[in-house]
Amino acid sequence: MDSTDQFHPAVSDLKRQLQNGEISRRDFMRYATLLGVSTLAAGQMIGLLLPRKTLAADIRRGGTLKVSQQVQKIDHPARFSWLMPSNSMRMVFEYMTLTGPDNITRPYLCESWSASDDLKTWTFNVRRGVAFNNGDTLTADDCIFTINQWLNKDVKSSLLGLVGSYLDPGGIEKVDDYRFKLHLKRAEIAIPEHFFQYTAQVLSHRTFEGDMKKRPHGTGPFVLDTYNEGEICIVKARSNYWQKGFDGKPLPYIDEIRFIDMGGELAPQIAALKSGEIDLIDASDNPGPQIMKAVNRDAHVQVMPVATATTRVMRMRVDMKPWDDNRVRMALKLCQNREKILALAYQGEGIRGQDFHVYPKHPEYCSKPFPRYQPQRARKLLAEAGYPNGIEVNLAVGSEWTDIVRYAEVLKQDAAPAGIRVNIQTMPTSQYWEKWTEVDLGVTPWTHRPLGTMVPNLAYIADADGKPVPWNETRWVDPEFSDLLATASGTLDINARRNIFCELEEIQMTRGPIGIAYWMNTWMCSNKRLQNVAAHPNLVFLFNEAWLKS
Repeated sequence: MDSTDQFHPAVSDLKRQLQNGEISRRDFMRYATLLGVSTLAAGQMIGLLLPRKTLAADIRRGGTLKVSQQVQKIDHPARFSWLMPSNSMRMVFEYMTLTGPDNITRPYLCESWSASDDLKTWTFNVRRGVAFNNGDTLTADDCIFTINQWLNKDVKSSLLGLVGSYLDPGGIEKVDDYRFKLHLKRAEIAIPEHFFQYTAQVLSHRTFEGDMKKRPHGTGPFVLDTYNEGEICIVKARSNYWQKGFDGKPLPYIDEIRFIDMGGELAPQIAALKSGEIDLIDASDNPGPQIMKAVNRDAHVQVMPVATATTRVMRMRVDMKPWDDNRVRMALKLCQNREKILALAYQGEGIRGQDFHVYPKHPEYCSKPFPRYQPQRARKLLAEAGYPNGIEVNLAVGSEWTDIVRYAEVLKQDAAPAGIRVNIQTMPTSQYWEKWTEVDLGVTPWTHRPLGTMVPNLAYIADADGKPVPWNETRWVDPEFSDLLATASGTLDINARRNIFCELEEIQMTRGPIGIAYWMNTWMCSNKRLQNVAAHPNLVFLFNEAWLKS
């Protein structure tokens, strides 16, 4: 019997594709684990020896970790727009799955899962022996309640667009106290990864009433002690967490974490990191090279690089003039001198983009030529659209995202020869996030997702009623694009997915509402006393097993 026979039948196909050189070992691990194969079993199938955890002699318990982070207004985790609040609340609230720094998704609050042959029925097994910090036992009811929150239109969660594209509330079946099934409207391969979206924190069905601060009942290793918006968030270790440390006692090793709001300016945060006043800067929302270049020779700071699909999206509202005309949208996109923007805005620390939201290292990516800077062609398109004298536009940007501000400045300069007069409207980043889906033209940060299907389902489709999903900031809905995306989302064969993406990318490049000039390298920079952490592509914090050197 082949070692794959006991698993989903597609695992055998993945193994064959790997043997034929059609996919990498990383892609095999990623897709096999999505189909419910453990990382150990998947590694054994391909002769991969996974690194064993070692017990370092200097692991110790205790201490306070200090993190610089903007302590923002929070209520419902499914409505998070920024990664930062999810990083602090991730200490208290956990996820059904966990996608690690290697982009491989593993069991977490759900200890295992399996999919039907057609990828339309998924069974999840909830981990037993897990308790919320108020003593209540985690059951399938909590997972079902959480998913229903995402699908509730009144909550206005971004996950309504992602998960709601394939699941209705009526498709959720409770099998027993520790098992539930999802009966999908269409096939979908990436459900386990969707369950680790930063907005997908699991809530108590017994106590959650819309504001996580009022009853901060999570299953995580810390409890919420203090949350003062704009000032500080303090979480303290709980004594009865479900995961155990190397000594057999409950995690975490760290006693307390303080998230200290030092504002959005990087200079004082960098100074505090170098002096030891803080141990880490939460750069999840502003991951530029400034921090890395300021500390990379500091003997007390460790710099951990990571390649990522994080990017800046120049987006146009297609339901507002002049962006309702694709010729105008294309004209602005043609004014991006990509090499120049990458060099001046992000110090060359990344790779060029191509005006479609698929990262070159996504497994589905289909290689396309890079659009050239063509201001004269842009001028001609404007004239054809009825603007022979050009147009004047307002570009909204967050002032604390220094690379975005520089991006806007370069675009303004290079759009002028095309007859596009760009007025840059800077505002505090918090103010931008208050209106990011409403401005007609802006530049929005979008964080990393492991698969190419994920952001398009979050940002470029409509809901079941035909209305743009909550995070569709451009209001662009293209029926052909949506149909192809639905097909790709349920297609496991990577080559077949890539063929579909060749069409998806072409549609978004030629008639879509976005410009992507560059993809960003990122870094996690921390005091060397913070041990057993790794840089995640999303720069999310996973501190369950972290410790502090004395």
